[in-house]
Amino acid sequence: MRGAFAKTLTELAAKDSRIYLLTGDLGYMALEPFAEKFPDRFINVGVAEQNMVGIATGLAEAGFIPVVYSIVTFASLRPYEFIRNGPILHQLPVRIAGVGGGVEYGHNGATHYGMEDIGVMRVQPGITVVAPADAGQTKTALEKTYDLPGPVYYRLGKDDRIVVPGLDGKFDLGKTQTIKKGKDVLLLAMGGISYETAKAAELLSKEGIEAEVVIVASVNPAPVEDLKQVLSQYRQAITVEAHYASGGLASLVSEVVAQAGINCKISRCAIEQSPDGETGGQGFLYNKFGLSAEAIATKAKSLLCGVPA
Repeated sequence: MRGAFAKTLTELAAKDSRIYLLTGDLGYMALEPFAEKFPDRFINVGVAEQNMVGIATGLAEAGFIPVVYSIVTFASLRPYEFIRNGPILHQLPVRIAGVGGGVEYGHNGATHYGMEDIGVMRVQPGITVVAPADAGQTKTALEKTYDLPGPVYYRLGKDDRIVVPGLDGKFDLGKTQTIKKGKDVLLLAMGGISYETAKAAELLSKEGIEAEVVIVASVNPAPVEDLKQVLSQYRQAITVEAHYASGGLASLVSEVVAQAGINCKISRCAIEQSPDGETGGQGFLYNKFGLSAEAIATKAKSLLCGVPA
């Protein structure tokens, strides 16, 4: 998604001279198109994420639309107070692009896991939070949100090759996207893990279980009405996210169920434990944390059989 994000941002910058791109010494093989076309609007701040957000806040106050780019943990956690006290409290159009959500940077170790960014961002009512599922949706989401009046946080995956079947780049703020209809169980997915969720639905179909798959890319504003409508049709739903089990999609969906009084049991496919020192690539970690397509399908079958998973 990062390639699609950089390409789309470059296209938008050609039409809108307010757009600046700031990086914390990252973006190799992704940000070059912007840097080469608009060198006067590209700033490498270095490994100084708090300062980067501070500079972006000043640019936004001056009438520009600055985009800050870093790995998820360094984009959301390290400068968190700066994000809250600057763009959020003053409602300034700073865009924060966090790359490598979940365990995509697994080989770099637990310091590079992005497992709580959605939780800490969505707790702030003054920021839009978007977690696209693939490159096509990233492009659409950026085009539709880049010029919003307040701050925006984008949780981006690294891989531009993954295509979530049936999504076709669709995105609307405050809405969900249904990529597969079903009748037996509901799967709700956020971000890049949506691809594994779609694969899980295919595995279930081969066993005669029809899962409905819904993508939740607009986290804040939350797609409350869409969620209420689809959750009311099912007795069992599973949330899938490469994020801690608390604070992210599972929490959002559970809030909707509780507030609306919907009779639907929510089960979570998420990261339930703190890192233990064993690390590896994304596929290895998906298996370790129960986030692979096979693990998602197994949980769905267990729920339908009345067996805790």
